[in-house]
Amino acid sequence: MEKKRELETYQRFRKQHTEYFAAVEGLGTAVRNAGPLDELVVQLVQLGAAAAIRSEGAVHSHTRRALEVGASPEQIHHALLAITSTIGFPTVIAALSWADDVLERKAKT
Repeated sequence: MEKKRELETYQRFRKQHTEYFAAVEGLGTAVRNAGPLDELVVQLVQLGAAAAIRSEGAVHSHTRRALEVGASPEQIHHALLAITSTIGFPTVIAALSWADDVLERKAKT
């Protein structure tokens, strides 16, 4: 139920603040195009950052985005496991469970 509420909040603010969201999306595009990393690597980096700040919504989002650009579930899990010594075991386990929310939904479709 909470995820539905978060999505509704996001959609409401997106409608109310169109210029702000356009700017944020523009920044995201500029960052992804700023260097030599391909989109898959960028999404895995952003997934790791989302895990580091313990943002369940961002982990969900970057897991979906990583899948969209061709990441396998194994690559997503490895990207999260690889940051254990940086962000800690409990945080990685939480992030893995959030990523699995998305992976399990995708497996059912």
